Amino acid sequence: MDCPRSGSCELGTSVCVRGGSAAQPPAPPCPSEPRTAPGKSRLAQRPAPLPLLLLLFLLPPALPSSSLTRGYWGLPPDAARQAQCSQAAFPGALLISVELRIARLRARPGVPVRSGDATFPKAMDNVTVRQGESATLRCSVDNRVTRVAWLSVACLNASSILYAGNDKWCLDPRVVLLANTKTQYSIQIHDVDVYDEGPYTCSVQTDNHPKTSRVHLIVQVSPKIVEISSDISINEGGNVSLTCIATGRPDPTITWRHISPKAVGFISEDEYLEITGITREQSGEYECSASNDVAAPVVQRVKVTVNYPPYISDAKSTGVPVGQKGILMCEASAVPSADFQWYKDDKRLAEGQKGLKVENKAFFSRLTFFNVSEQDYGNYTCVASNQLGNTNASMILYEETTTALTPWKGPGAVHDGNSGAWRRGSCAWLLALPLAQLARQF
Repeated sequence: MDCPRSGSCELGTSVCVRGGSAAQPPAPPCPSEPRTAPGKSRLAQRPAPLPLLLLLFLLPPALPSSSLTRGYWGLPPDAARQAQCSQAAFPGALLISVELRIARLRARPGVPVRSGDATFPKAMDNVTVRQGESATLRCSVDNRVTRVAWLSVACLNASSILYAGNDKWCLDPRVVLLANTKTQYSIQIHDVDVYDEGPYTCSVQTDNHPKTSRVHLIVQVSPKIVEISSDISINEGGNVSLTCIATGRPDPTITWRHISPKAVGFISEDEYLEITGITREQSGEYECSASNDVAAPVVQRVKVTVNYPPYISDAKSTGVPVGQKGILMCEASAVPSADFQWYKDDKRLAEGQKGLKVENKAFFSRLTFFNVSEQDYGNYTCVASNQLGNTNASMILYEETTTALTPWKGPGAVHDGNSGAWRRGSCAWLLALPLAQLARQF
């Protein structure tokens, strides 16, 4: 099959250089290749090979023409035949195909790796930045360096070569040349993302021998809670499972804490919080905290509502004189809040009944008598109920009687009818009488 006379350079490991004028050897027959549909490029159908290209700047300053005509600068026979085929497609072009083989050394992330001269280029420290910041990759050089380039093993925008000398090969606008001096060759990556993390290689040419130094870029990411349980309502005695999932680099530490005056410290250091046989004391808010020392911890809360039937905590009998105002109180705790009802001798007391007022709140009910009569005395029952159950308590409204003792009449002998207590003036007068009698005897 004859070589194609038009189209792009086919070899993925070749660099086409126009301008050669040396006599070219006759092109041998091309290796057989499958035909492509009209209008379709073979490059679009087949992904480009992955080996890194060695730029022309890494080649010796001059190559003898004889080395190009004999074996295409040391290429294997098969590769030479492909090179000759591709050259035939571009008359008057000089085709040089060189493959850069950078050893993929098995090293732990963060450990600089060098090849070639043990003292040059200098080993580089790892670079650690936070997501969104700028990362600077520095490569120390000296006057022995004739060519230099930065390469990314984890390619940016499908280009493994970021910069070659002052020429930018990477299409990513975030990558810029920072310095290209006799002592330093540095690039900078703006707005770093997690996809930029990985090894980067500084490749230099000295005395016609390429050498490399590798640095590992580490991208840290602030913690972020991406999933957390919704607020939950559960009956007392049930089991609760709360989930808090967070992302970040390094992986964040998850802790759960019960927001309660009685709670002390953290109750779990895991993404999942399990509570078996939950009690009413364990209701409230639970806080999930995710931290990895990159930024301030992020927290979110989940409200856990524990439902339980009502229980009456306070119900006391009360004594009131006839004609006075009397109050009976009934306090109950329940979730959901309890509904209250009042009974006297098995007869329900209705709101608005003459002389009475029933006032119900979330945790108590108050029965008020504005003018207590003889008929109001007796046994009263408070009933508290919700969806989970009910309870009741009895109390007595009884008559409170007072007896006023007045042995002497005189200044200060004033009696408080409501309390049955003597005022201070009465006590002083009673003490003065025995003292006066003793004075007469002497």
